[in-house]
Amino acid sequence: MNWITNYVRPKINSMLGRREVPENLWIKCPETGEMVFHRDLEENKWVIPASGYHMKMPAKARLKDLFDDGAFEALPQPKVAQDPLKFRDSKKYIDRLKDSRIKTEQEDTILAGVGKVRGVKLVAVVHEFGFMGGSLGIAAGEAIVKAFERAISDKCPLVMFPASGGARMQEGILSLMQLPRTTVAVEMLKEAGQPYVVVLTNPTTGGVTASYAMLGDIHLAEPGAEICFAGKRVIEQTIREKLPEGFQTSEYLLEHGMVDMVVKRHDIPGTLARLLRILTKKPVTETTKAAGVVAIAASA
Repeated sequence: MNWITNYVRPKINSMLGRREVPENLWIKCPETGEMVFHRDLEENKWVIPASGYHMKMPAKARLKDLFDDGAFEALPQPKVAQDPLKFRDSKKYIDRLKDSRIKTEQEDTILAGVGKVRGVKLVAVVHEFGFMGGSLGIAAGEAIVKAFERAISDKCPLVMFPASGGARMQEGILSLMQLPRTTVAVEMLKEAGQPYVVVLTNPTTGGVTASYAMLGDIHLAEPGAEICFAGKRVIEQTIREKLPEGFQTSEYLLEHGMVDMVVKRHDIPGTLARLLRILTKKPVTETTKAAGVVAIAASA
């Protein structure tokens, strides 16, 4: 069958002038069921135009969108031990890593860069959810710590964009050790007098929520993002009660004081620039001021 699929079918298609249609050409809105052409979705920053639903945004695309003119210095991925526990479930962990690297074209789940947002220099750290659910392992923890160290040495703020299912089970206790390590890195940045802002994206759960994702000076969140430690179903099964509608969404957390602002993706760069200028006592320009007002109005 492999010979037929890999050789015969392409030969027939080339002779007949047929082209294979990509499977992800059209993307379905989870809320309305509307089909959106993938290029239209990418041009709208992975936000469904009609419903405003915020789809997961690739880490590389988020960094390019965040920084002025898409220009930034990518921080190198630290070298760490691969598969230290020789873990295997239905598949070898090392094979899962290989598959994720091919899929995302990244070494691990964290991408970090240094650049300017509306003229404000900062370090940005982004989770790639497509890489094993954005899970936190040794490589991710080391990359986050190095990003904080760069922000401290450059004397600039750090902005975190978490999107994760939590700690990476294939690395066991070594994964959980990243929680205190990253927490210490946050405290080092604060001791250096630099702001730490977190933009919570969908989903932010588990050990990531239990550590650096909820330690920011200011917490922004994208609309409709799921933000929690344990999932809704787990909680309902534990307490044997039905939870409120919209529980664990960014809007629910805003109402209950866990999030400072809910900001649409298009308004995030301007809002960040405005907030960071205030926190670093720099003049707020008219552009960043207007962007911040729009974001606040949208979250009200």
